[in-house]
This record gives sequence, structure tokens and C-alpha cells, in this order.
Amino acid sequence: MKKRRLLQSGKMVSEVSFGCMSFGGFYGATSEAEAHRTLSAALDLGIDHLDTSNVYGLGVSESFIGSFIQSDASKFSVATKAGIQRDASSGNRGFNNQPDYLRAELEGSLRRLGLDHVDLFYVHRRDPTIQIEDVMETLLALKNEGKIGGIGFSEISPASLRRAMAIGPVDAVQSEYSLWSRLPDLGLRQTCKELGVALVAFSPLARGMLSSTTPDPKTFLDKDFRKNNPRFVEPNFGFNLPYAKAFQTFARDNGTSPTAMALAWCLAQGDHVIPIPGTRSAEHLAECAAASELDLSQAMLDEIEKILPSGWAHGDRYSKAQWNGPEGYC
Repeated sequence: MKKRRLLQSGKMVSEVSFGCMSFGGFYGATSEAEAHRTLSAALDLGIDHLDTSNVYGLGVSESFIGSFIQSDASKFSVATKAGIQRDASSGNRGFNNQPDYLRAELEGSLRRLGLDHVDLFYVHRRDPTIQIEDVMETLLALKNEGKIGGIGFSEISPASLRRAMAIGPVDAVQSEYSLWSRLPDLGLRQTCKELGVALVAFSPLARGMLSSTTPDPKTFLDKDFRKNNPRFVEPNFGFNLPYAKAFQTFARDNGTSPTAMALAWCLAQGDHVIPIPGTRSAEHLAECAAASELDLSQAMLDEIEKILPSGWAHGDRYSKAQWNGPEGYC
């Protein structure tokens, strides 16, 4: 497994890392035993960076990771997030970047993970009532105390990144980035490269659409994130399916899996891009890891562009409710 730089300090991690949202039940229930099996497979494959959050299963993902690494905290580099807050009575999602809130949520994450610090701590979503410069001061204080090794933001704009960097070093920005979600190509990917910031690509397999097995919306459980996602409901899904099938065929005709090819495409977009595919399956994780050994020729990249041209996906990447939080910049 090749390595890429995650932190401005020079810390390197596996170029294909592991997003652990699936452990929180977003695509179906996961047991602790199943999570541990997948984490063990990650180590065997050379995947050494885990990405989680306090809201993934309301702490379940962090707890599963914590129980796995309790005997050896050095097994993985760990990133977690905070900043999303749900109203206890209505269940509506809001955002809180106040210093006391971020500190308390980080402390809770550390307890669940069984760690005294995390390598990277993200603000999961910006609180629009607080200037990003003030949020940076909070994060820098946590870093100076040794509770976090690096600072990250999720789903922020290039302009916000520049403002944050004027206060102190930002190590990573996390954004949805894949062959069907290319908004970062309109400024964020380039700004991260310029400033030496890692672009951590979540949902790099298009929420399963570019995996080896195409998802079937008829089988989605009520809690599945995709059930009400515009790209997975008709008529959009019917329009998207032939594109995904054509990509699958191209990958297999070239002796690889669609999973590995989709991730290799992400890796080819810049040496600062680190995809974090998520899965509950050790077998699927092995397909993901294979991307590190797959070098796509320019001819292959050109053909992928023909099969999946920019803007090919029908439907928005989020529903109206799901759009609450990410910053727009185009």
C-alpha cells in the first residue's frame, strides 16, 4: 500500500484509507464482530487511517473502533469529527462550533475511542453563526493541548479554507468527490493542492453506484441514507444505471474491478487526494486496497471520461434536507 501525506507535519497514511460511517448503521446494521473483522482486514491490507465521527451511530462507530484498538492504539491513525448537533425534541439537525461544545464532543470521542488524542479532528459542518477564524482559534487551542494532531474541515468552500489558513495550518478538507460528484474540481481540489492541504474524498465509490455490485434501491432499508437520495430514486436511478453498467464493463474488460478503478481515478486527480471508501465487508475492502496498485494510463483516463463525462449523474447529490450544512461555492 502506497502512502500519501495527511498532515502538514508530514505524517503519512495509506493512500486508500477507510471511512467508518458504515459502522454506524447508515446502510444497514453492523455488529461489533463484523466491524472488527473488517478492521483486521484493513491492517492486513496496509490500510492504516480510519475516518469516523461522533454522529456515526451516535458514537457506535467510534466505540467499535475503540474496542478493536484498545490493546494497541498505534495500529491506526484516527480522525474523528464534531459540529453536527441534533435537537432532542424535533430531531432536526443543526450545527454548533462553540468552543465548549467542540471540546466536550472531542472528549466524548476520545473516551469512546480509548485514546488520549486523535491524529486529525474535523469540524464536521460549519456553524454559520461563528466566523471560521474563531473556530480555528478553538482548534488551535486543542492542538496546543495535545488533544488533536491536526485540524480539518468537512464540506467547506475554497474561500473558507483560505480564511482558515490565514489563522493557522489546516491539514485536511473532506468533501464528497468521485466520478459522479465532481464539485471539488471547481476550485477546492486546486486550492488544497496550492496550500498543501490533503483533500480527503468521502463516498469515492458514489455510495456504491460504482462498486462491483450495483445497489438495488428496492432493497434499501428505511434508515439507509440512499433511500431518499435524489440519485437513487426514479426516474434518476433509471437514467444513472446504464452509465454505471458501462463503467463496470470497462473495468472488467481491463482486468480489474469497478471498485479499484473508481478509486484509482480519485488517486489520479492529484497526489494530495486521499479517498476513504466505506464498507462493512472485508472482501470489499480488499477490492478497495487494490486501487493502490492500479496505474491508470492516460488512454484509460480518457476512456473513463467518455463513459462517465463530468455531469453525467442525474439528480442532485443530496435531498433538500441532506443539503443542510455543506458550503456552496459555485
